[in-house]
Amino acid sequence: MNLRRFRNEEPEIILIPFIDVLLMLLIFFMLATTFERQTSLRVDLPKVETGQQTQTEEPLALIVSADGRYFINGQEVVNPRTETLIKALKIVVAGRKDPHLEIRAAAMATHQSVVTAMDAAGQAGITRLSIATLQADHGH
Repeated sequence: MNLRRFRNEEPEIILIPFIDVLLMLLIFFMLATTFERQTSLRVDLPKVETGQQTQTEEPLALIVSADGRYFINGQEVVNPRTETLIKALKIVVAGRKDPHLEIRAAAMATHQSVVTAMDAAGQAGITRLSIATLQADHGH
């Protein structure tokens, strides 16, 4: 009968392979992650306190109707697709230096229609954008 006492060894954690595995995971996630570059538009919100601002060039007017149709300087865009709106905006801004677009959306226009207009403006190369509003009448 073998009655030797077993040595009670403390378990060890070997850190070198653990660190190697963590570094490999880090490299994997860094390479697997897609980086999406988002285009941004500088939005100049109209200020109610100030008067009419004078500009050297009249801003382009993009009207968004309540039913989702688009009008550029009074002319209706053929259809409400984003590609069509981008092409129309590119035609209108051709030859203008630093064009300014003013979006005039109807109060009942959908949020998606306005976002589509802003996205199309960015893709057409328009960096100056403002959203027109009406000052509320407080019964003065």
